[in-house]
Amino acid sequence: MMKGLDELSVARIKSGLRTSLIGRHVVYYPIVGSTNDAAKKLAEEGAPEGTLVIADEQMAGRGRLGRRWLAPKGSSLLMSLLFRPPLAPHQAGRLTMICSLAIADAIEEVTGLRPGLKWPNDILLGGRKAGGILTELGTTGGRLDYAVVGVGLNVNLDVARLPEIAATATSLSRELGREVPRLELLWAILAGIEERYLRLRAGHSPHEEWAARLVTLHRQVRVTTPQGVLEGWAEGVDADGALILLLPDGRRERLLAGDVTLRTGPQFS
Repeated sequence: MMKGLDELSVARIKSGLRTSLIGRHVVYYPIVGSTNDAAKKLAEEGAPEGTLVIADEQMAGRGRLGRRWLAPKGSSLLMSLLFRPPLAPHQAGRLTMICSLAIADAIEEVTGLRPGLKWPNDILLGGRKAGGILTELGTTGGRLDYAVVGVGLNVNLDVARLPEIAATATSLSRELGREVPRLELLWAILAGIEERYLRLRAGHSPHEEWAARLVTLHRQVRVTTPQGVLEGWAEGVDADGALILLLPDGRRERLLAGDVTLRTGPQFS
């Protein structure tokens, strides 16, 4: 592992920040159960907006649907950000949009690689998963008190050593052929998130830009939901991030969550 630009600490993270809000309050753990759980606890205790919780290793990291997130120590960016946005709960998907766009732009800025985004929250490189986002909300009645956006990004992960994910996952270092400095990437991600978040607070919607980066759209897909499996044409996404699926019988389904497999030729993958 490269030294300096790959070692995380509060001081190192703050030394290169290009933000005024996002990441200005940092909580760093060498090891933690889950950065999202830690960030939600801090949110309930009144932590300021923009708080960054980041760890070198998670013991209970998870993705959507409670799946375990595998990331050996020091191999990835494992972090959560606290937002207190002027949004309704049903609009919180816009935070996932701005964070995924900022991550994609930062990867391209630092490495030259151009990621794709897969609905609803995956970062893809070469058709394989390089990262994911998990957004969790704190609400009172119908009011959004806070949102925590968790990010897991495979930076210098040797996926070949993890047989559970070797067939479907990748990392920046695998695609690039060399290691990537995590701090440089982190600073670029946080700067991009802040820029987009300030625009979001001012009323700008990230919907069109996000839709344009989704590799899921305008193709045949299979979507696995808690209610069953649907196949159809991924027609678009709405302003809150729901997938609009055109079914073979002409009906349209609006899906808020699900696992998508993309059709490649006659098969789904």
